[in-house]
Amino acid sequence: MSATTPGMVCAHHHLYSALARGMPPPPATPTHFGEILELIWWRLDRALDLEMIRWSAMLGALEALEQGTTAIVDHHESPEAIEGSLSVIAEACAEVGVRVVCAYGVTDRHGAEGAQRGLEENRRFLAEGGRGLVGVHAAFTCTDDTLEAAAGLAADLGVGVHIHVCEGVQDELAPGRLAALAEDDWLLAHGVHLGDRHGLAGTIVHNPRSNMNNGVGYARPARFDNPVVIGSDGIGAAMLDEFRIAYLCHRADDVTATPDPAWSWLEAGRTLVPETADDEVTWSYAPMDPWHIVFTPGIRPRRVIVDDEVVLDEDGPTRVDAEEVRAKAAEQARRLHARL
Repeated sequence: MSATTPGMVCAHHHLYSALARGMPPPPATPTHFGEILELIWWRLDRALDLEMIRWSAMLGALEALEQGTTAIVDHHESPEAIEGSLSVIAEACAEVGVRVVCAYGVTDRHGAEGAQRGLEENRRFLAEGGRGLVGVHAAFTCTDDTLEAAAGLAADLGVGVHIHVCEGVQDELAPGRLAALAEDDWLLAHGVHLGDRHGLAGTIVHNPRSNMNNGVGYARPARFDNPVVIGSDGIGAAMLDEFRIAYLCHRADDVTATPDPAWSWLEAGRTLVPETADDEVTWSYAPMDPWHIVFTPGIRPRRVIVDDEVVLDEDGPTRVDAEEVRAKAAEQARRLHARL
């Protein structure tokens, strides 16, 4: 038995995280989210170069395709390799056959010059016709001037801003700082510590597995008036798994919850990349409805069609050699880990 659906969308990803698996332990054990950022992710992103970025994107796109995900909304940071990084990601995903919406996460963590370079990478990529948003890491790592510059750049280019908002308590002042800037086309990742009446326009991206992994809490996305979609925050792009986890988190918080809200959040991701509605994923299971899927492990795509092209069949991806991609990515992971 099989069934066909449109393509899935991962609404918030960090493709470079594909190389983090098996990385050496941090110099000290993080005890809260701020230390997780400082001791793990902010050390890792500073070690990236363009070759690592390319193969992490290739691997991330390949793994997305193998899970029926045909579009990724990526949020990238590589402070020592900013220029050209978004083009590298876009080209790698295109080679695999996966759609990608790119953004570079601007931050003042590396000074005003670093923030300006991040803004310029967003501007360059979008002005050259790249598909993307203007990225911002998070309000708590940016000055007001940088936040205003990013919002202004996005408005000038006719795109939204992709930003982490209230993922941890460190960012609790974000709503007040962003309220006058945020627009409906913004993507607000996480929102765990947003108040019920936070006053921000935009779509909230729920990342249930990552939130649990980082110990930041449950976002309770059903409470928001904003549209809600689902992302992975860099833990792959297996969106059926993310849907299951989103349901279980909801159910743990409210025993009357059904799978339907989480499924609606997953499907709403297609509004971010409307072409995915025309993609076709033929699954190993039928029927593909939330009440079946949420309790059925092991569902995999048998065929994926993007832009009328079969990019995955029973033998694997048709555009790239999966073994080669994994081998090259493993080489780059070893290089990355050696720098840590």
